[in-house]
Order: sequence, then C-alpha cells, then structure tokens
Amino acid sequence: MGLQDQIKKDLTSAMKARDEEKKNILRVVMGEFGRQTRKDIPDSEVIQILKKLIKSEKEVLAQTGGPETNQFVEVVEGYLPKQATEEEISAWIDENIDFSQFNNKMQAMKPIMAHFGSSADGNLVKQVLQKK
Repeated sequence: MGLQDQIKKDLTSAMKARDEEKKNILRVVMGEFGRQTRKDIPDSEVIQILKKLIKSEKEVLAQTGGPETNQFVEVVEGYLPKQATEEEISAWIDENIDFSQFNNKMQAMKPIMAHFGSSADGNLVKQVLQKK
C-alpha cells in the first residue's frame, strides 16, 4: 500500500472514530494531493508534499510566536520515513566516501544524498561533512 493510500485509509478511520482534529489535518493533506496534475502520486512525491506542508506550518508557527510544533506537524511527520541520525550518516560516510575523489568535501553531498534519499535531511548531511 502506498503512502497516499495509507493517508486515505487513515482519513476514513479518523472520520469513523470522530477524531475531528486528525480528520481536518488529513483533509488538508488530501487537498494538497488534489492539486497535483495526476491522481496517483508516487511515494517520493508524497514525501516532498508532506515536507512542504510541515515547513509551511513551522514557518507560520515561528511568525506567530507559537510553539515550534503542534498536532498538525506531529500527525504529518508520522507519515514521513524514519530520518537517519547524525551518527548513521557519519558512519556511512566513513565507510563509503573517499574524499580524495572530490575537489572539496561538499561535493560528496550528491552520492550521500543519493544513498539516503528522503531519509536524510540535507542540512544535517551538510553539518556532518563540515565536521569532517
């Protein structure tokens, strides 16, 4: 089952359980899916849409001086893949990246991000590389 189908299923469950907060959050997510040009969206694009929604919500919270997170952010983050930790990224870099192949260590970002994909935050990878 794809991520988009899982969200649809969870929306139905939230409606049956009369969980208004979760239902409203998932309807916002489904509305964002509806704006896309095709009906069935691959998981990689679904993840990008979810990240965009989270970023947007966090910016609104920062501008209003509210808390750093709320239930919207927590529910939507629940659908994102587990993020790689700094230690996991660092260990993979030590085992697989030969910095002599690159003019500078930031050029190693491409193969690192290709390996981790959406399970690693680009800013975290950048920080790990700067420490090396």
